[in-house]
Amino acid sequence: MPQAIHISPIDNVVVALHPIAKGTLVEVDGLAVTALEDIPQGHKMAVKPIKNGENVIKYGFPIGHATADAEPGTWMHTHNVHTNLSGEVEYSYNPAPDLAPLPKVEPETFMGFRRKDGRAAIRNEIWIIPTVGCVNDIAKKMVADNQDLVTGTIEGLYTFTHPFGCSQTGHDHAQTRKLLAALVRHPNAAAVLVLHLGCENLQHDQFVEELGEYDHDRVKFLTCQDVDDEFTAAREILKELAAYAGQFKREPIPVSELVVGMKCGGSDGFSGISANPVIGEVSDRVVTLGGGSALAEFPELCGVEANMISRCIRKEDKARFLELMRRYEAAANACGASISDNPSPGNIHDGLITDAIKSAGAAKKGGKAPISAVLDYAEPMPDSGLSLVCTPGNDVEAVTGLVAAGVNVVLFSTGLGTPTGNPIVPVIKVATNTAVAERLSDLIDFDCGPIIDGEPIAAAADRLLEKVLDTASGRYSTKADRLGQHDFLFWKREVSL
Repeated sequence: MPQAIHISPIDNVVVALHPIAKGTLVEVDGLAVTALEDIPQGHKMAVKPIKNGENVIKYGFPIGHATADAEPGTWMHTHNVHTNLSGEVEYSYNPAPDLAPLPKVEPETFMGFRRKDGRAAIRNEIWIIPTVGCVNDIAKKMVADNQDLVTGTIEGLYTFTHPFGCSQTGHDHAQTRKLLAALVRHPNAAAVLVLHLGCENLQHDQFVEELGEYDHDRVKFLTCQDVDDEFTAAREILKELAAYAGQFKREPIPVSELVVGMKCGGSDGFSGISANPVIGEVSDRVVTLGGGSALAEFPELCGVEANMISRCIRKEDKARFLELMRRYEAAANACGASISDNPSPGNIHDGLITDAIKSAGAAKKGGKAPISAVLDYAEPMPDSGLSLVCTPGNDVEAVTGLVAAGVNVVLFSTGLGTPTGNPIVPVIKVATNTAVAERLSDLIDFDCGPIIDGEPIAAAADRLLEKVLDTASGRYSTKADRLGQHDFLFWKREVSL
């Protein structure tokens, strides 16, 4: 059983695959180094002399610099490594290298629903979407009172409550409007009732303008203050929507119409070694087949900006990425923080001591595909190719952003265990190590731990893609869905009055 992994030939550290005791001879990639101290699992050990101020290299990237001389065998952690990132990050254009074409893969299908406009869905549900938090409880009662309409191929009647839609200003008001409209358009809804109060900032005509062209049989509206009994009125509308939704049945749909989202949370020292590369391989396969994928979390691209820029196909996307990253960093700086403050206490405990380390591993979820689009929060993604979606690192807000972009399913890697789910799309939890997969078996859907002991990335990706297709086909229910972990939060950027 290997003791450590040397990720890139130019790395001056290795990562402990299992705890390494002081005095242990570690042999990897022709290197033979004796541990000078105990090295915790997932943490880094120097395999070359590293001088004070010299960069520490992992994944082939500088992940920080040494704050003291380190001999081979030294434990490299917060006591002797510090981030290179501070203040506002400087970005620059670099010539894009020729991107190697992705290998061809055999076409596959899943059992999904074909909408009237031609789009593919993996669920067939009726949704009540409140435009303002004041009607949340009204929407909940409408859902409870009309469960008898969930029959045949209709898989559920749900509402997604939130505290916004009134007293918001500027960008926050516009973003709420944009995000709610994106949810109404999401193909997993066979039919939608948009529920207004009537006096809120987000008025009906504003919402319809944001929504654009829509199927009047699929989308209905109700303003509570315009009727004597909103529950009776909702009942009649929901009966119409149920009749419409009931006509859809599962049928074979090419994977070229699947859209996956990628997110990580509760990351550890194995995230960039096992789960994230596997998710990246699945993303590449979906893209190669003509489908779409979306990578979230801009704070976790801090430190690997040059790589992201070089993979953008269009010059305007390179500029958009820089613009959004600069805006994000400036907003953080204005609050006395920095994107480089991203690693959490849990991340640090498990070996991710700088944002550059975390980002280099997190970026692996995006595979190797060229980047087709760079999007702000709640903007729709293209039907195919890899998109970067500007979201925060916060798990729930980021997943909501992926959903608004249009993904059908989210692949979520975790090394520490994260319960985040979503009411609109299934969230498949991918463990970085077998220990957490077994300890939190009620949360975890897929174990990438075997990679630590030698399973090829491609073999694990075969297994994960099969899980994705089973989920999209309704044959597998994620652990988050079974537990009712339907978390739903918007990213709030500005001020409410």
